[in-house]
Amino acid sequence: MMLFNCLKKPRCSELRAKNKKELLTQLEELKKELMSARVARHNSSDPLKLRVLRKSIARIHIIINQKQKENLRLLYTNKKWKPLDLRPKKTRAIRRRLTTHQENAKTLKEARKLSKWPQRKFAVKA
Repeated sequence: MMLFNCLKKPRCSELRAKNKKELLTQLEELKKELMSARVARHNSSDPLKLRVLRKSIARIHIIINQKQKENLRLLYTNKKWKPLDLRPKKTRAIRRRLTTHQENAKTLKEARKLSKWPQRKFAVKA
């Protein structure tokens, strides 16, 4: 447990505040540190440090990907077509279902028929 005090894990909230250039520099530093730790591992066994470094690298990759996807979402707002990975997932059946506008659409003949013979309203006397 003493190892975690000397190794500082990057927090996601801190990483989100940084821009892409800062994240990439931090990523390169962590990768170099991981390589040197792997080489030094043969001399002294320190598997926890390797684990913390790997997880930190993964955390930075996650933040970079999230920011990239967020920027793409902003780019494609109010556009007619969106890439498949930006569309809502839902379920296959829901995605193939007709829209509410399509469901409520009536043919000309059906609309005329409904206007000539509307739904009858009955009131029940108590």
